[in-house]
Amino acid sequence: MGSAVETLCGQAYGAQKYAMLGIYLQQSILILLLTAAAMSGECEDTWGGFRGGSEVFAGMWDFAKMSAASAVMICLEIWYFQVLVLIAGLLPNPQLTLDALSVCLAIYDSVFMISIGFNAAVSVRVSNELGAGNPKSAAFSVIVSASLSCFISVVIAIALLAVRDVVSYAFTGGEEVAAAVSDLCPLLALALIINGIQPVLSGALRVAVGCGWQEFVAYVNVGCYYAVGIPVGVILGFYYDLGAKGIWSGMIGGTALQTIILIWVTVRTDWIKEVPISFCEY
Repeated sequence: MGSAVETLCGQAYGAQKYAMLGIYLQQSILILLLTAAAMSGECEDTWGGFRGGSEVFAGMWDFAKMSAASAVMICLEIWYFQVLVLIAGLLPNPQLTLDALSVCLAIYDSVFMISIGFNAAVSVRVSNELGAGNPKSAAFSVIVSASLSCFISVVIAIALLAVRDVVSYAFTGGEEVAAAVSDLCPLLALALIINGIQPVLSGALRVAVGCGWQEFVAYVNVGCYYAVGIPVGVILGFYYDLGAKGIWSGMIGGTALQTIILIWVTVRTDWIKEVPISFCEY
């Protein structure tokens, strides 16, 4: 392999086709990795070779439905915040409103990434434990992840309230924006606390993924976000003249309702029954 790379790279360099040097190098590394994987025997448990016939297509439809439900679940949540921003643009003094909301959403998204980490961890853990036939461990993983994520969110929310008057200067200048962000910070802190629990229970990499409940969570998202959160935000923001605080309150209302539903479902879940369901997938 080294001799072949020397020959091909030398020819490419002589022809001044310098980009081919990297391509040949990548090709050689890929061939070596595939050869090592095939000959080492370390992948025997997870790779049984290419298979044809009905075995490949047996569960494809169920897999496609689960993937589609996951996509809908994620998109509905992402679009929810985009719709709120668009609605905020219709408020009086939209420039100041959008500036304040943008700062709050930037903080919200940054803290949300912490919960996303717990999402991924608890989803994999729950899936593994259910597949291994350990329902109590699966339930315990949910409790630990939700508690730890919520605790971190509470600490961040308290810190945010302590610096509410100056936190906007990390993103932009202007006293008006700082005052508007400071006014929204109590609601932002509440949203952070709620999102310390909610993302662990639903969404892109969540407990729902571990149990295969993506379709259910998609319905919950539609109802809570689009049937409750947005209408309530519009009513509070425009009819009651609460502006950005009203829109954000509607968002919190929708998210809080979703969290309550998911907590109720999680508490009532019979984890012992989930074990044979997970086995049926194999």
